[in-house]
Amino acid sequence: MSAKSAINKEVFTPHDEKMLVAVQVKRRTKKKIPFLATGGQGDYMTFICLSVTNKKPSHVSITKVKQFQGSLSFSKRSMWTIDQLRQVNGCDPNRDCPEFDLAFDNAFDQWVAGSAGEKCTFIQILYHTCQRYSSQSKPEFVNCQPKLLGGNSILHSAADSVTSAVQKASQALNERGERLGRAEEKTGEMKNSAEQFAVTAHKLAMKHKC
Repeated sequence: MSAKSAINKEVFTPHDEKMLVAVQVKRRTKKKIPFLATGGQGDYMTFICLSVTNKKPSHVSITKVKQFQGSLSFSKRSMWTIDQLRQVNGCDPNRDCPEFDLAFDNAFDQWVAGSAGEKCTFIQILYHTCQRYSSQSKPEFVNCQPKLLGGNSILHSAADSVTSAVQKASQALNERGERLGRAEEKTGEMKNSAEQFAVTAHKLAMKHKC
């Protein structure tokens, strides 16, 4: 099981949430944190996760999850609602890069993702989730590539593909139904013509007998 699958199963599923996306990150600038604040647990991996509740009305959260060295478990460290997110800075609108910043009401972090691809996927899904779920003013997305903020998100592309396939199948069935209908109509017309021809032939035969 991958780390992200394990996070979803261990951290979010028990609280009736589903994780939409997660990105593994490191700080670009290290904060000075007292030794006791980290519990003295040494190195760790950090993930920024986006999740939504299964129950309606839906609530979306951005959660910082950590896994400390030597531990198999994951733990929540900080959490914000999507309405507390004020700005997402992609750091470079002209090229793929792993850096991005998140600014909340009471926090500001500068991150570097494990790869530019991971960062791009995270920002794209975060953007479309904000458009859908933010109940207040939506956060500002700055220095982000246009491809991340336009069109459908990766979350919706699969659904769109399924919808398109269903529509095509429905159209094909409708066309098939129309063709069958026209065939039945032509068959009926041929049957009527045959019956009329038989009646006419019978009348002619009777006339000649007379």
